[in-house]
Amino acid sequence: MAEIKKIGVLTGGGDCPGLNAVIRAITRTAILEHGLEVVGFVNGYDGLYRGNTIKLDLDSISGILHKGGTILYSSNKTNLFRMPFTENGETVYKDLSDVGVENLKKEGIDVLIIIGGDGTLTSARDFHRKGVKVIGVPKTIDNDLTCTDVTFGFDTAVTVATEALDRLHTTAESHHRVMCLEVMGRYVGWIAIQAGLAGGADAILIPEIPFDINKVAEKIKERREAGKDFSIVVVAEGAKPVSGEMVVKSVVEDSPDPIRLGGIAEQVSADLEKLVGLESRAVILGHLQRGGSPTAYDRVISTRYGNAAVELAMEGKFGHMVTLKGNNISSVPLEEVIGKLKQVDPEGELVKTARALGISLGD
Repeated sequence: MAEIKKIGVLTGGGDCPGLNAVIRAITRTAILEHGLEVVGFVNGYDGLYRGNTIKLDLDSISGILHKGGTILYSSNKTNLFRMPFTENGETVYKDLSDVGVENLKKEGIDVLIIIGGDGTLTSARDFHRKGVKVIGVPKTIDNDLTCTDVTFGFDTAVTVATEALDRLHTTAESHHRVMCLEVMGRYVGWIAIQAGLAGGADAILIPEIPFDINKVAEKIKERREAGKDFSIVVVAEGAKPVSGEMVVKSVVEDSPDPIRLGGIAEQVSADLEKLVGLESRAVILGHLQRGGSPTAYDRVISTRYGNAAVELAMEGKFGHMVTLKGNNISSVPLEEVIGKLKQVDPEGELVKTARALGISLGD
């Protein structure tokens, strides 16, 4: 058993339903089960760099289980291993991770629990390589982290997208339109395919299966011939045509992950209107998927992850990330997680189910 008296907590990257539930579980487990002190770094790695902390106790985490976002706030632009500075009119990058290490020592923190996705956990791994005792907790609505079946926040994002599809069905049917819903997911199609199945989509376009717009149009024409003068198409933001590229909405130069996808549904909608002769509309769900209260499932998995993170720390399993396999909580070294994308299997059960139901994947 590791000698631990004080735990630090940090949330990095985009906000996500369930973050507060993880913070709550970490704090309650640390205090009630092990008698530890807990502090949180404000604004992610920026807080670690500036030494900006708040005390986490039973009072400060009371009533946050159902709340979205994070009481510790976050930053998706701070990478202490590559901090941008302007010198002589040019941008240069410096490794200032030692500042973070010193702030951990000043605060007397024995273990740092870092909650985040691939970018945040990459820095977690790098801090572990520098000798910091780190535990990782997987967070991303995209569900694209390898070695774990589910990341918290994903179920909430799918639920929000499904509710949107339910609403789009009624307006699509009323006006005889094609409605194209663009959902998040970056380079994977987990949200798109699960929401599409749950919401009764007629076509689902995901990054793992490049699409032919003519194939999608054929599906809509088949529906028209069968008396269905409306269709629902779910489009993952990273979906791309067979002969094209992903649609990049913008490039944020000062971000560790500068590419911002978005706009593919507009393109798909315009093309389908020309090909099938029905009015078509695009809806980009965007950050609605990130906000609001987490679902019951996400609250439970977040709580389990938070509890497990503290127990891993007490067992001395530093440099590990909490995982879910089946219904069992376990862990894997961060080294096995970083830089590997968990994609939808084009030959997997979810895709086969969609095809069996007559859903077009655009191929």
